[in-house]
Amino acid sequence: MAGNSQRKGAVRKEGSKKGQSVGSGGQRRRGLEGRGATPKAEDRVYHVAHKKAKATAKAAAGRPRNQRKSEDGGPEYVLGRNPVVECLRAKVPATALYVMTSIEADERVREAVQTAGDRGISILEVGKPELDRMSPNGLHQGLALQVPEYRYAHPDDLMAAAQASSQRPLIVALDNITDPRNLGAVIRSVAAFGGHGVLIPQRRSAGVTAVTWRTSAGAAARLPVAQAPNLTRTLVEWAKSGAQIVGLDAGGDVTLDEYDGTGPVVVVVGSEGKGLSRLVRETCDSILSVPMAGDVESLNASVAAGVVLAEFARQRRLA
Repeated sequence: MAGNSQRKGAVRKEGSKKGQSVGSGGQRRRGLEGRGATPKAEDRVYHVAHKKAKATAKAAAGRPRNQRKSEDGGPEYVLGRNPVVECLRAKVPATALYVMTSIEADERVREAVQTAGDRGISILEVGKPELDRMSPNGLHQGLALQVPEYRYAHPDDLMAAAQASSQRPLIVALDNITDPRNLGAVIRSVAAFGGHGVLIPQRRSAGVTAVTWRTSAGAAARLPVAQAPNLTRTLVEWAKSGAQIVGLDAGGDVTLDEYDGTGPVVVVVGSEGKGLSRLVRETCDSILSVPMAGDVESLNASVAAGVVLAEFARQRRLA
């Protein structure tokens, strides 16, 4: 009995010495809990896929809602009754007019069908699901116009054709111009003032789309547009062939009133916001500014190009 009581006392003594054990506060349990599904690659800000998805979304946001470019670089679809009619009136090249079978015809629909028929454009009746596939946002209004991919000239061919013409080369190169309306307006000005063509970079630039065609008022059908894989390199090659590379900038070292534009000239126009990129600016032989009155700091790219081209055309008439 005594031995048993001693053993019990020893047990109590050991228990009182150890005391209560300190818990983990649930940390071990939480550490064993699942953390949910792994986020998609495009949802992880540090992943390359996230940057690509962000760039794609930015490009889609900048594209007009009534214009859709096919993913494989093929034809473009102009969507909606007003845009389709405007493109047909501007004689934008088109291969097919898609008309929804159950469409309620109004004046715009009848004009679109009549104009397409007169121009020999195929008229295809399709169901709403097919038009919905052409227009992810569903804003086709029962009409879609298929515009073929534009065929760009080669920069070497553009300069060779300009040198072979009766007039000295006059070409406009665009740097950082991303609005197709600006591109269309420049094409229109170049054609109006006797220029030989337009050069654009292959990347980070507006291309010749249906909006460009429409803004150019048909000039895009008569004036070649070349696409350069490397704008700076092409300008260097053109300078070696004898052309003067002239950049437009408000802080130029020579004004339009002082410059002689009767020789072979390539006018380089930058965007209103970014201006000329550093490498392109360093390639220019001269930086030209347009004298302006008042507090206006800069002109829209297409307006600035039109002003310079008009002055050069005047000089060439008097030469």
